[in-house]
Amino acid sequence: MPNPYTTKLNTATGKVDLSHGGGGRAMAQLIDELFIKHFDNDLLRQRNDQALFTVPAGRLVISTDGHVISPLFFPGGDIGSLAVHGTVNDVSMSGAQPLYLAAGFILEEGFPLADLEKIVISMAAAAKRSGTPVVTGDTKVVERGKGDGVFITTTGIGIVPEGVNISGDLAQPGCAILLSGSIGDHGVAIMAGRENLQFDTTIVSDSAALNSLVADMVAAAPADIHCLRDPTRGGLATALNELAQQSGVGMIIDETQIPIKSEVKAACEILGLDPLYVANEGKLVCICAADAAESLLAVMRQHPLGRDAAIIGEVIADEHGFVQMTTAFGGRRIVDWPVGEQLPRIC
Repeated sequence: MPNPYTTKLNTATGKVDLSHGGGGRAMAQLIDELFIKHFDNDLLRQRNDQALFTVPAGRLVISTDGHVISPLFFPGGDIGSLAVHGTVNDVSMSGAQPLYLAAGFILEEGFPLADLEKIVISMAAAAKRSGTPVVTGDTKVVERGKGDGVFITTTGIGIVPEGVNISGDLAQPGCAILLSGSIGDHGVAIMAGRENLQFDTTIVSDSAALNSLVADMVAAAPADIHCLRDPTRGGLATALNELAQQSGVGMIIDETQIPIKSEVKAACEILGLDPLYVANEGKLVCICAADAAESLLAVMRQHPLGRDAAIIGEVIADEHGFVQMTTAFGGRRIVDWPVGEQLPRIC
């Protein structure tokens, strides 16, 4: 098929133009020479306004996420990989196997095409690693000054295997609370990048797709996992409060059992932040039957994304739905919902 474009898309020094969202030849070229080039797969190559595919037997899960972050590139990732990880993880928290992604881009006029290509390449690599291809999408361009570079919305679908029933309203008194690893890495990495803060050690975002970890956990204990939640905006504190509210229970966690990297803890002290409320993008909270906790913990620790997993507390009966924490000094405090916004634009 002959090339329908008179010149190649200039991804080296070119900028996003309003015509790239106008539905004409320039938009077709952007889609062909940037998006399809890097996201390439059989379904996307059909070039329809939708993707048609056969769904395996099971219950269908769908989740959608809008991704706005500053800076767009940060230690450990960028908005592209983040957009994949965030939606893959939300689908996975039902115990589902993620199947496909749809992606919508809102681009600001004047955004460098070189940066857009970096984002798309990163996004494509993350999708490939997670086994969840981008099969359809959309692109819009807004006038200069009416956007912030690039916003990405991703929608994912997945299938829940038979015999798996995981939901935020299924926590029961006596259940154990597990955490897959250290908290606060992502939020501190974003804050350091945004404010150009220098620490002795570079703090790297934990952004990662958790579907393979969840698959191992579900395979090991399909009937014993009650709830899964990824503690993103609002951090661990918010995730636990959400689950307590949904299930009508209380929780007690042990501060000494919560993994936090020393450099993240030190950065939080400098910045005046509580790590419990700092965002994560590659961790999960699991609430499971108490008698399955140790074996499930062993499975988590065998996975690269769960090496630092820990049992951090238990679910209790509490009509008020309080999340409490036993402190390192032996006291106890309420871990309440966050007030305001500590870290804007972190996901």
